[in-house]
Amino acid sequence: MTAFKSIRARAEKRKGGPKALAKLLPAKPDPKALARLGDDRILAEMTKRVFCAGFAWSVIESKWPGFEKAFLGFKPGPLSLKPDEFWDDLMKDTRIVRNGAKIMSVRANASFVRDIAKEHGSFGKFLENWPSSDEAGLLELLAKRGSRLGGNTGQMMLRFLGWDGFVTSRDVVLCLRDAGLDIAETVTSKRDLAKVQAQFNAWAEETGLTYVQISRICALSIGENYAAEKLASMMGANDD
Repeated sequence: MTAFKSIRARAEKRKGGPKALAKLLPAKPDPKALARLGDDRILAEMTKRVFCAGFAWSVIESKWPGFEKAFLGFKPGPLSLKPDEFWDDLMKDTRIVRNGAKIMSVRANASFVRDIAKEHGSFGKFLENWPSSDEAGLLELLAKRGSRLGGNTGQMMLRFLGWDGFVTSRDVVLCLRDAGLDIAETVTSKRDLAKVQAQFNAWAEETGLTYVQISRICALSIGENYAAEKLASMMGANDD
């Protein structure tokens, strides 16, 4: 496998040097900030990522105030107890995107968040204590116990919440394959995800960087090479 210092050097060259690259890297995630997140904000982010999958993100963002009202502020306890009629009415609610399967995922995920909170004090505390060295295990749990939280949706949810993890975006996977990791072009199998996890663990130990920073550097080291200034204007802290 290619040493990460070579990948970082390539990213620095592409983006105009070490200082230019450093400006494009996300800040170190704060586990304590995760622990302070209310369960309603966890469920809200879950819902946003579920609805963004397959839709233009701008559409979901523009309608988000309506989502907050329609789903009663995403309070997991009250939502999980709402009768069938409440959910049937949401199928006709123009304040939100009326996708039946995704609407019903909110009902299931409200119960999921509530159950995890009962077990760990809050969902945020649960995430705070889950190690980045086992993101693969966390993604498996999200897929099994949550609704529509598998694959990239779960990864993006964790990223937007501020959990320190990688995202298997196209450019990150391209970087890993270029570095010598034997994985498919699209990471979907447990076998490939375990390989990605092991490599990120090795690079984290090698560099002392956070997983989100390693993920970003991988993405910036390969693929289409946008100018650093344009990339900074396009990129949020949660994009790879």
